[in-house]
Amino acid sequence: MFDNIRAVFAKDPAARNLLEVVLCYPGLHAIWMHRLARVLWRMKLKTLGRMVSHANRWLTGIEIHPGAKIGRGVFIDHGAGVVIGETAEVGDRVLIYQGVTLGGTSLSKIKRHPTLEEDVVVGAGAKILGAVRIGAGAKIGTMAVVVRDVDSGCTVVGNPGKVVRLASGEKPASLLDHNKLPDPVVEVIRHLDNRIAVLTKLMLEKKCFTPEEFEKRHMQEEKDYVDSFLEQGPEEGK
Repeated sequence: MFDNIRAVFAKDPAARNLLEVVLCYPGLHAIWMHRLARVLWRMKLKTLGRMVSHANRWLTGIEIHPGAKIGRGVFIDHGAGVVIGETAEVGDRVLIYQGVTLGGTSLSKIKRHPTLEEDVVVGAGAKILGAVRIGAGAKIGTMAVVVRDVDSGCTVVGNPGKVVRLASGEKPASLLDHNKLPDPVVEVIRHLDNRIAVLTKLMLEKKCFTPEEFEKRHMQEEKDYVDSFLEQGPEEGK
């Protein structure tokens, strides 16, 4: 109980005092109610455990299956819309933002939900699906969709999720700077743009075209494409 309270103060600068945290943090309440549901589940009182879980969802907006394993010092910030499936495992000191889903991808009664090791951070709206393992200290960016294992300390963004930053030795306390995550699509476009510039310069230096001829040829290709698009329609012109 107290490790969860300490986690709130450590990871939320909006937390001002103990009374406010105990009374006004649904993520905290959800974990406490899950502890009760988990005890009932392990005592084979599964229906009763599900009823406590259902009440938990109604009161906090956070759905945690009583079969899920939640570690110490876990903090669910804001929490609305968080779903944690039956066979999910959440390690110590994990930080989860609102709208996160730890979901399954199988109808079989097997391990089908993610495992998050200690000090993982999962950004708002992220979806981690299947029996994948997210390594210690990894960061999952906002709205990312992860369907493969992630190594410890790596950062993943996008849909489907791509590793954009390898382990850097940052302390988990640095958490997730949502505004500083790289965009892999932009990086690819920038790389292609640079490559085109180099090839264009090389062609001009080799005198394959004069600058005027190159520009004229480029403009003619653009004109031909537009004319074809207008004549045949978008589907045929592709």
